[in-house]
Amino acid sequence: MVRPRHITDERLLTAAGRVVSRLGPSFTLADVAAEAQVAVGTLAQRFGSKHGLLVAMTRAAVDNVRGQMRGSVSDAGGADAVVHVLVAAYAPLDDAATAANNLAQLAADLADDELRGLMAEFYAAMEAEVAAVIRLAAGVLPGAPPAPVAARILTAVADGTAIHWSARPEGGLCDRMRADLATVLAGWRAPEAQHEPRRRAI
Repeated sequence: MVRPRHITDERLLTAAGRVVSRLGPSFTLADVAAEAQVAVGTLAQRFGSKHGLLVAMTRAAVDNVRGQMRGSVSDAGGADAVVHVLVAAYAPLDDAATAANNLAQLAADLADDELRGLMAEFYAAMEAEVAAVIRLAAGVLPGAPPAPVAARILTAVADGTAIHWSARPEGGLCDRMRADLATVLAGWRAPEAQHEPRRRAI
């Protein structure tokens, strides 16, 4: 008897990610099974339901975001590293349909208590990694707020850019995001004195 090939969670979750990018929240377990070339029963046995699959996908994203962002830091330095890690994180969305489908799934996830909680963990992990890069670049960003605040602002800018670009995909997402993040960082590069209120001449 031929021994069945081992099917890893990574294979199934990767297939699910491709399906979400293509179909958005309307996807079914059958769609994922076809993409992964497995039986629907395999997915049902492993994850229980579509909701269970989404939970597993989000948990995996939380686990992966740290390694992915740390791995991209070595490719750039200083303030450029801050832009680089965020652009690299959003690069898979640099296609209008893919971005729209993933953002539609995100909107659906936010309506679910468990998935919303996991998304909070995801953003906390992302912001922690961005904050670490900002601390390393502190010498060239004297006007930046405290690292956790700066990380929250930059992550929000990146998210907003992705949403805006998915509706108006002019140029590439990565190029747009680099420009938007660089604009924020340009203000933080200025000496702190430039951010102080000017005194009226006596």
